Amino acid sequence: MIRFFNVSFFYPRGGGVENVNLFVRNGEFVFLVGPSGAGKSTILKLIHLEEFPDRGHILLDGYNTREIARSDVPYIRRKIGMIFQDFKLLRDRNVFENISFAMEVVGARRSKINKRVLEVLRDVGLSHKKLKMPRELSGGEQQRVAIARAIVNEPFVILADEPTGNLDEENRDEILALLKKINDKGTSIVMATHDFELGKQSGYRVIQIKNGTIP
Repeated sequence: MIRFFNVSFFYPRGGGVENVNLFVRNGEFVFLVGPSGAGKSTILKLIHLEEFPDRGHILLDGYNTREIARSDVPYIRRKIGMIFQDFKLLRDRNVFENISFAMEVVGARRSKINKRVLEVLRDVGLSHKKLKMPRELSGGEQQRVAIARAIVNEPFVILADEPTGNLDEENRDEILALLKKINDKGTSIVMATHDFELGKQSGYRVIQIKNGTIP
């Protein structure tokens, strides 16, 4: 569960969000829609604990931002998967290594890493590409690797920041279908996009944000 209570956060040079109230249920797929600069990425950063509220507080999978010790932040982030528009893959590592790295940093055993990475590669349809380098993949394939990396540690929520923004229509639809499949298994998804029609056509709940506020 994710819940914002009158959350405000302001950047030193301007921008941010003000008096945001937001509720995402366990297992829900939510579209966060608004134009560039509206505050979508800021909300995702607040959920990911990259930023903390200036006012108000957030409940996040049983944690309260008013009470979270900074030393606990890395542990909590392990429960949150992130997907970006520009993929953010490690260019000097192959597909398998990009995904396994997410487990290595949390201290998982090698035997568990090998088994789990092969599982998520099957889930995203890239078992045959496990030894390829990112530069050898299409944009859609790179985003599939990024999704595999996001789910490998079995997070309770995936935060997707314009994940289809660099993809053509066919790849966009495939990525959305994959995210829906992941959601069907119980993982919450919060997807930020500027494309209102994309959210509307999905059939999922759409939350609109404008000028840092949610009406």
